[in-house]
Amino acid sequence: MTILIVLFCIILLVVMITWGKINSFLAFLVVSLLAGWLLGIPLDKIAHSVQQGVGDMLGSLAIIICVGAMLGKLVAESGAAQRITSTLREWFGEKNIRWALMVTGFVVGLPLFFDVSFVLLIPLVFSVVYQYKLPAVWVGLPMVAALSVTHGFLPPHPAPVSLVSQFGANMGVTLMYGLVIAIPAVLIAGPLFTESVKHIRSTPLQTFLPKHIPEEKMPGFASSFFTSLLPVLLLIIGTILTFINIRSEYTRTVISFLANPVVVMLISLGVATYTLGLKKGRTMTDLMNHYSDAVKDIAMILLVIAGAGALKQIFIDSGVSKQVADSLEGLSVNPLILGWTISAVIRICVGSATVAGLTTASIVAPMVAQTHTNPNLMVLAVGAGSLMFSHVNDAGFWIFKEYFNITVKQTFLSWSLMETIISVAGLAGVMLLHVFI
Repeated sequence: MTILIVLFCIILLVVMITWGKINSFLAFLVVSLLAGWLLGIPLDKIAHSVQQGVGDMLGSLAIIICVGAMLGKLVAESGAAQRITSTLREWFGEKNIRWALMVTGFVVGLPLFFDVSFVLLIPLVFSVVYQYKLPAVWVGLPMVAALSVTHGFLPPHPAPVSLVSQFGANMGVTLMYGLVIAIPAVLIAGPLFTESVKHIRSTPLQTFLPKHIPEEKMPGFASSFFTSLLPVLLLIIGTILTFINIRSEYTRTVISFLANPVVVMLISLGVATYTLGLKKGRTMTDLMNHYSDAVKDIAMILLVIAGAGALKQIFIDSGVSKQVADSLEGLSVNPLILGWTISAVIRICVGSATVAGLTTASIVAPMVAQTHTNPNLMVLAVGAGSLMFSHVNDAGFWIFKEYFNITVKQTFLSWSLMETIISVAGLAGVMLLHVFI
């Protein structure tokens, strides 16, 4: 009955947005309240769950998305994006520029959360799209696939790290196996799959539309590249430093503070304000006006993401993930396939890859020891399952849809299918390794 209620609520949400033409944020609020009531959450608790879901989602993303939009706007307006894309084209050629972006996404995605790395890299994708008149989804999806794979499969991302601990796996071995599986998964779900979505037409956010600037007035490549990717560099350095045994408590505290994504974004925007703005003769008033416009452009994206957070919290508070896990626990199949299946079903019902992975871990952890299943492979199987078929109850679905400015149907045909391919390819890689290990 629980799964039927979840399915009904998801279908209702899609119908309200696509057929009813209702604002996505309002549709999320209505469906979240209805879902809470149908799933048995006490009436006096439903509104609290909705508020908590909105707050938790915006609390982790609002500053990063807003400051990221400001940085992206400045990179586009200053000519830095034009300089970077023209240089990438010279190095790789227009036909191979998607591969360059995919490799960039994989490298950047290793140390960074999906949401953060997506916001940081999307201006580069859109600058390529606008400058060379290429289909946005076709160009951007390989990079997004790389970000998704690293988020679901590879330490030091939170879910894989937690699974390593719960299953008693080895972090280094898991990372090595994960790379073996991740690279083919990215190639299949990225450049190969995206050939089938080349027909999808979209007009990405105007915030990142680069103005054509004469060659002599553009900033240099080194300055453009350094300023645009400074947040990535700072976050990577911060991640590396956290693994170094530093004895001074104060030094560790300072590093932790400076490595926080919010602090990194503010530092990066400050540097960009000088290098791409004030240094080039622009006034502070002019720059602040551009920043205000950037936030206005992405305001509705924030609300839609917040709505997805509300629905996800309703599903979590109602215990959907536990009920689904309990109903699948008794299946008589290979433990690796069972772990993937439980994780995949919870992901589809709840929408959160992290919740799917951690809930599954509590169910299958005892089984790993009892059946002598390779714990490193179980981490990857559960991680792959947690990426299965992202749809309307996942914030990632809406981030992709709103940034690329495509329809719900087009998002299913691109983003959702890409996530499904990654998940299935991940399981296939796990089972292949299982044969030889």
